[in-house]
Amino acid sequence: MQGGGAQLIFPLLLILIFYFFIIRPQMKRQKDHQAMVDAIRRGDQVITQGGLIGKVQKVKDEGEIEVEIAQGVTVRVVKSTITQVVNKTEPAKK
Repeated sequence: MQGGGAQLIFPLLLILIFYFFIIRPQMKRQKDHQAMVDAIRRGDQVITQGGLIGKVQKVKDEGEIEVEIAQGVTVRVVKSTITQVVNKTEPAKK
């Protein structure tokens, strides 16, 4: 009878380890990324998954933003592909 209890504890212990070391941190990263994406505003400097760095010109409701990657060159980017917000405010002009 004791062998059956030990066989049940091991899979439960394995599930707990997976939850605390893999699933829970991944859910926290997803939540943090969604909060960062939701907080993107005009003038923020962002980096996309493709490695483009640019300044947000317009935030659209459809999950898109317009990013200026060079003077006069604006591209539409899906918000969820933003990996990092570099500067939250516009830099001071000299």
